[in-house]
Amino acid sequence: MTRENLLSRISIDPNICFGKPCIRGHRIWVSLILDLLAGGATIEELLEEYPGLEQEDILACIAYAAEVTRDVYVEIPIRT
Repeated sequence: MTRENLLSRISIDPNICFGKPCIRGHRIWVSLILDLLAGGATIEELLEEYPGLEQEDILACIAYAAEVTRDVYVEIPIRT
C-alpha cells in the first residue's frame, strides 16, 4: 500500500473529535494509537482491542506521524 493510500485513511474534521486527526470512519485519534504503540502495544493487540480497525489503519497512523515530523521538531534535552 502506498503512503498516499495510507494517508487517505486519516481524516481531520473540525466537527469530529475537536478537529484532531482520526482514523477515517472512527472517532479514534491518531495520537491514541501512537501512544499505545509507544507504550509497547503490538498491532495485533490494537486490532483485538479495536475490532473495527484494520492493520492498514494502524500503519496509516504511523505514516501520518512520519509526515508531521518532517517539518516539526520537538526539543529533547540532551543529557550528559
